Amino acid sequence: MYFRLEDEEKKKEQDPGGMMKEMLDTRTIIIAEEISPELSRRVLSQLILLNKRSEKEPIYVYINSGGGCADSGFTIYDMLQFFKAPVFTVCSGMCASAAILIFLAAKKGKNFSLPNSRFMLHQPSTGVRGTASDIEITAEEINKTRVRYNQIVADVCNKPLEEVSKDADRDFWMSPAEAKKYGMVSKVITSFAMLK
Repeated sequence: MYFRLEDEEKKKEQDPGGMMKEMLDTRTIIIAEEISPELSRRVLSQLILLNKRSEKEPIYVYINSGGGCADSGFTIYDMLQFFKAPVFTVCSGMCASAAILIFLAAKKGKNFSLPNSRFMLHQPSTGVRGTASDIEITAEEINKTRVRYNQIVADVCNKPLEEVSKDADRDFWMSPAEAKKYGMVSKVITSFAMLK
């Protein structure tokens, strides 16, 4: 019986479970969408399965996201650090806002970028509605979230919190080379073989 590669690819598209199994077999997680509670649930499920299979083999997380829900970003950040398996993060496009947290979850030396990626720090934003007192409470929580975000970036990049806070006050874009100089990227890579 003969089959074409295109037929096999179509079959995989129609069977996302089959594709997911292959991704888990290669210990790969792809984050290429808005950071959301649904994404954090899916990533947590994948991490539990990967950790059950092996606590020693590395997990590769590829990121191409403009960010999204800060709480979901913190959740994924915490979970990537929670399990024993070593984590490698690779920016393969855009890494902005809450996605930066996920990128920084790998230990120092295991944060990589492809050459045409972009990075962006900024402060959290929201479209809050409600009474004046409720808006005041929410603004206080947003400020706490901003400080936590900036502190993680400062700690990982070995920079003073004041400097990161100033940079993140407005959209702060970086090329891979600039992100490397900033202390965010360990190495700019051009092939999988360079992930070491």
